[in-house]
Amino acid sequence: MDPLGARSQFVDIQTLPTWPQQLEEDGEATSLEQGDGLDVPSPFPFRPDINSKIILFKGDVALLNCTSIVNTSSESLNDKNPVSDSIHQLAGPELRDELLKLKGCRTGEAKLTKGFGLAARFIIHTVGPKFKTKYRTAAESSLYSCYRNIMQLVVEQSMASVGLCVVTTSKRGYPLEDSTHMALRTVRRFLEKHGNSIEAVVFAASDTEEPVYKKLLPLYFPRSEEEERACRPLIPADIGNSEGEPIVPERQIRISEKPGVLEDASEEENLESDLGQVGTHAFARMEGDVDKQRKQILQGQMSEATVQKQHQRNYSRWLCRARCRGSVGHRRAQSFVSNWRGHVWEDGDGGGRAKHPSHSPGP
Repeated sequence: MDPLGARSQFVDIQTLPTWPQQLEEDGEATSLEQGDGLDVPSPFPFRPDINSKIILFKGDVALLNCTSIVNTSSESLNDKNPVSDSIHQLAGPELRDELLKLKGCRTGEAKLTKGFGLAARFIIHTVGPKFKTKYRTAAESSLYSCYRNIMQLVVEQSMASVGLCVVTTSKRGYPLEDSTHMALRTVRRFLEKHGNSIEAVVFAASDTEEPVYKKLLPLYFPRSEEEERACRPLIPADIGNSEGEPIVPERQIRISEKPGVLEDASEEENLESDLGQVGTHAFARMEGDVDKQRKQILQGQMSEATVQKQHQRNYSRWLCRARCRGSVGHRRAQSFVSNWRGHVWEDGDGGGRAKHPSHSPGP
């Protein structure tokens, strides 16, 4: 407890200017040349009711006096970074003991603890993704989950306000501007649909982070219709779905008969081209006159090698079909092939005769 008459180090969010009020104080607004994108409606239109909930705070998120604040950490919840260190220092050792009971937190998840020595009643712990260019889609999805799960906890726990730090720390390699786009658009979409019970969302930023937030906030929270029109050309092409979630193209899985070898076009199972291949699949082709083949075998006009080669073709065709149909089809194909291979070929007087072991005469 602070000594009598001493000024508290914590900051009451009620004393902070909202996002529209900052425009009046700073006198800054995003502007563009007239005529640039003015006739295209913005996906993030001017909403005074939402803007009144937004606060940009330059300072330590641990100092905010609100219902909850966010701590960014590692999977084991013991990461060392400026945000987490400050929260632990002010919350006290009880927080460390409480985190041990949580047994970690996976990337994209959000878990709740008490605030202990903080002015905030609760702490929402989350784990941001590590960023690598070749895994960009996975990183974007995980970062979206972080902010979405945080906001979901706020609503589920009936919290009036939340202080958001920058979830992605510098050592995780996520570009600051890209992560800010994700944070702002996710919060905007959430407030559009589920924000009735939320009174304030505070974006806490450091000295290096604040200019990025000031630059991008007008894109997602325009403070006037003029600012909305001016920011429209600056909004990224990829803004996710209606929830702000990144849209991941569906991946088509194709099973090949031999890994690394292109399949024959007649064995394609691609649904998009299936109609154009009716009648061209292996199972739809004519097998030939079976009676004529049998007659040739009995007359010795087909060698054993030729017959075995035909069996191999049949086996390959059935195996390919089985891979596409699944394990059940595979077992049927193997059963079929084993029946074929179970024939015993006897070489009599110049001719060949097929005989199945089950038809062999008794002793």
